[in-house]
Amino acid sequence: MEAHITIPHGFKIGHFEDEYTGVTVILSRKGAVGGCDCRGGAPGTRETDLLHPLKMMDKINAVTLAGGSAYGLAACDGVMQYLLGEGVGFKSMGKTVPIVTGAVIFDLNQKQMHLPTAQFGVEACKNATSTPTFGNVGVGRGATVGKIRGLKYASKGGVGAATVKTLGVNVTAVVAVNALGDVVDDAGNIVAGAKGRDGNFINTEKCLINGEYGKLLLGTNTTIGCVLTDANLDKVQATKLASAAHNGLARAIRPVHTDYDGDTMFCLASGSKPVISFTALQTACARATQLAIVNAVSTDASFICDIDEDGEEQ
Repeated sequence: MEAHITIPHGFKIGHFEDEYTGVTVILSRKGAVGGCDCRGGAPGTRETDLLHPLKMMDKINAVTLAGGSAYGLAACDGVMQYLLGEGVGFKSMGKTVPIVTGAVIFDLNQKQMHLPTAQFGVEACKNATSTPTFGNVGVGRGATVGKIRGLKYASKGGVGAATVKTLGVNVTAVVAVNALGDVVDDAGNIVAGAKGRDGNFINTEKCLINGEYGKLLLGTNTTIGCVLTDANLDKVQATKLASAAHNGLARAIRPVHTDYDGDTMFCLASGSKPVISFTALQTACARATQLAIVNAVSTDASFICDIDEDGEEQ
């Protein structure tokens, strides 16, 4: 499924990766109103509490999406270092504190640990642009989809994006897909997921319902992302858009929000355009997220895995 992508004014996106894992950062140097909704059972996140509508901080400077499981949160430190060097952040008592939030996926697919570091965050910021590429880059480098039979029978994930425009407002979803479940298109056809020995998709949802699964790897999954918009929103509305993004996850990933996923979605609003209909905005948000997920798994890149799973992986 082809996806039209426009990065709204006020944002830049950068990737950095090695052969195994990576980081994607979404920058808003002038600050953007933020929101967050975490629904998965095994999340790894940073500074999500400050996005709650009841908290004081009204704008943030970056969302960091990283591989490396909880270790990957170190990339947020690098993003802070970079923004501090540019003088970007919350000003207090003569000090500058960049407001950086983030989330991680589990992509520890090798016997040896390959982890994003703070320098990954710095390099991703240096690469930030308003015309980024997507696919097997950044946080999507080590992502996989459909793992109930283990990594040997999984499909390649990735980081994708899509834009839906409504009433003059751009809504762009950026999503890193590393799900336990399968990814499906508009017609309900599986486009990435767990495969059988014959190479055909086995339909994770049906296998789980029928009790035919082989492996459920706790916390080894997770879909994370951020919705970017140039709409003028407050924190309540930004949080509602982050929630609406999960409707897109539910359309494109089956099953989703399991105890084995840490599904988390952010929202950033730059505020340059008025909102005529917030309901239209929520609808566009869900659609953009759905399209971004399919876009994320549309590359033909393979993934590297050398974990020995009971003799299945070498």
